[in-house]
Amino acid sequence: MKEIEYLKKYYDGDMNGAIELLKQGKPVQYIVGNVDFYGLNFKVNENVLIPRFETEELVEKTIEYVGEYFDKEISILDIGTGSGCIAITLNKNLNSKVDAVDISDKALQIARINNENNNTKVNFFKSNIFENVNKKYDLIISNPPYIAYDEEIMDIVKNNEPNIALYADNNGLYFYEEILKNAYKYLNKKAMIAFEIGEKQGKKIKELVNMYLPNSKVVLKKDLQNRDRFIFVFI
Repeated sequence: MKEIEYLKKYYDGDMNGAIELLKQGKPVQYIVGNVDFYGLNFKVNENVLIPRFETEELVEKTIEYVGEYFDKEISILDIGTGSGCIAITLNKNLNSKVDAVDISDKALQIARINNENNNTKVNFFKSNIFENVNKKYDLIISNPPYIAYDEEIMDIVKNNEPNIALYADNNGLYFYEEILKNAYKYLNKKAMIAFEIGEKQGKKIKELVNMYLPNSKVVLKKDLQNRDRFIFVFI
């Protein structure tokens, strides 16, 4: 069982108690209390999503596109930052100034700890999407809640990870539409948007981009499992 091997490698507490928590359906990352992401270590608990491989791919592709699209220090806004893994990793790997927002105070507490632990200088603050944002950026990035309320997901996710970070109205499209219809107010003249998306949402999100940002270029990319997973918008 790979979870047991993970515990043996990373957990230094009561192993029997940890194995019992595993049997009860608790994610191993929450038991250990941290997870590796893009070569960095992040504290996680039940107040933030567990960072996933797909989100590492989002970061990797974003770093590549930024390198091709910009030739300067860039300003970044990460919306729905959770543990801060996207914002902190981009700040570590790009010549950038990064702001990151979340509606959850408890998530922001974890993100600030991760910011300090990784020696980055991300500015974390509370905001419901753009509510408390008051400047413009070169890049807006988000892995928002995108699961429809009637969509089936694994019990270990549904029963442990914060619902506020999983589910969204409008068949999971709510946050994409809110970001896209307001993005022009918060983006510089030459700018990018990067999203992680649900595998069945690509067509509809492209339609939203064309509706709200009609003169932009939209790129839909697949993840390593060959599923539609990322949208990049170039303005």
